[in-house]
Amino acid sequence: MTTPPPKLSFSEKYDRDHARAYEKKHRTGLRRRLTTWREIQLARRALHAAGDPASVLDMPCGAGRFWPMLAEHPTRRLLAGDRSPAMLEAARAAAAPALLARFESVRELDAFALDLPDDAVEHILCMRLLHHIARPQDRLRLLRELHRVASRGVTVSLWVDGNLQAWRRRRLDARRRRADVNRVVVPRATIEAEFAQAGFRVRRHFDVLPGWSMWRFYLLDKV
Repeated sequence: MTTPPPKLSFSEKYDRDHARAYEKKHRTGLRRRLTTWREIQLARRALHAAGDPASVLDMPCGAGRFWPMLAEHPTRRLLAGDRSPAMLEAARAAAAPALLARFESVRELDAFALDLPDDAVEHILCMRLLHHIARPQDRLRLLRELHRVASRGVTVSLWVDGNLQAWRRRRLDARRRRADVNRVVVPRATIEAEFAQAGFRVRRHFDVLPGWSMWRFYLLDKV
């Protein structure tokens, strides 16, 4: 019997109001706008390094922050999914009609059990999900599902150690002593070993702000 996908506590909070607030927050404040610009820049760079794949699944797509960048490739086949219906509603509402029309599919999908065939797309963009997954077995399940659906590779982002923000975060988490921490810093050696275990090879990594930021993008090739 197939094990049900894990339930992530953070994903249950996205009702309509929260999803709309999430869509707006990345466009408010200088720091958030700069971070968004940098993340989009790195995602574009990763896709270019991956050979500008002809088809991309944005999963989870959230409020569609990466959609205009993905659509810059004029003939790229685009798909998007998210576990939250409210986030999908916010993404559709924020997108220009011409941009939304570029997507072959925008629908509810669970990253741990994608309702897509093997090798359905060349590449998967998986932003801001892995840092919510504390259990190694859950991360491995997710990575294996991405490996199944992507024919060539994936780009993922997560929090890693070896920088000032991660050091500060670990001190903060130690003081809180929370049992329900839903965002985690993963040691680089750990996540890179998990990539290999799932059938990926690291081609490149990109740090949002080297030495300072926890955020790292990994470009992974399927092997």
